Amino acid sequence: MFTFHWPWLCLLLPLPLIVRLLLPKSKKSEMKTTPELRFPDLSPLQKAFSGHQKKSRPSDLLFLIILSLSWIFLVLAVMRPQFVDQYSQIQNEGYDLMVAVDISGSMQALDFSTKEKMVSRLDVTKEVVGKFVRERQGDRIGLILFGENAFLQVPLTLDTSSVDYMLNNAVPGLAGFGTAIGDAIGLGVRNLRERPEGSRVIVLLTDGMDTASSIPPLESAKLAKQYGIRIYAIGVGKNGPVPFLDDRGRIQMVKVPMDEELLKEVATRTNGKYFQATDQFALQDIYEKINQLEKTKSNVRTYLIQKPLYRYPLGIAVALFLILSLLPFYRRITYGI
Repeated sequence: MFTFHWPWLCLLLPLPLIVRLLLPKSKKSEMKTTPELRFPDLSPLQKAFSGHQKKSRPSDLLFLIILSLSWIFLVLAVMRPQFVDQYSQIQNEGYDLMVAVDISGSMQALDFSTKEKMVSRLDVTKEVVGKFVRERQGDRIGLILFGENAFLQVPLTLDTSSVDYMLNNAVPGLAGFGTAIGDAIGLGVRNLRERPEGSRVIVLLTDGMDTASSIPPLESAKLAKQYGIRIYAIGVGKNGPVPFLDDRGRIQMVKVPMDEELLKEVATRTNGKYFQATDQFALQDIYEKINQLEKTKSNVRTYLIQKPLYRYPLGIAVALFLILSLLPFYRRITYGI
């Protein structure tokens, strides 16, 4: 459908004519004061200047036409002509998933390394969660990153590629070196509680125990249960001494405790489930669990696709102004004036 974004700007079309009418006119009295030259016979003068007058009139008329067209096309460009597609309403069904990922300092542990490559817990988490996110087409997914503090990195969105991108740019220790599991759950509840019931899910990935939460994890789990939010907790890595890379590039074994009992209790209280991610395929069970939930409809969205066309009348106006700038040379060559 063709339309103008600002159709009311068509009121500018008669502006040059209005300005012309409002300009003060020359007074006849001033013309009378000019000296007069008397000539006994005017016919020779009329014959001498008649050809010149006839030749000048077409160029003046052409100048006026081009100037008028330039103004018309310039106003059309300002009115912003555009093609607009019809409104399309999209209402898809899916899940509301809030993924909370631990990026504390302990996520630098290298217990997923192989002989060929050193792989940290966060590297595995990025790969596993990235695969999980990419397969959730049609679901609303949000991302929470937490360490000593919890942050909403990506609100609920259908753009799963943005969630994957923001997770891949996460750095261990970015949110502090502690672990605030309870705060991460509480932040997830706050962002899911307004969503339709039936498919509110928090996927919690952590490798440690709660050390920095202002809200105890079990209290956050209690809130989640009140709002019908299920928590699927995933313990990343092994419990006990794990390899770390120190500042000198040497591998050292450091004991990192994981509170699996807490994670199991959080999941059980919300009708969720606990998983231990010991390899890159450990999330397959959670895929199946989430797929068994009831899907809910997303909000109705209205899309309006606009294709601007202002460049075409603007280009014509610029071309006409260019012709106007060359018109004096045409007069000089044609009429010698």
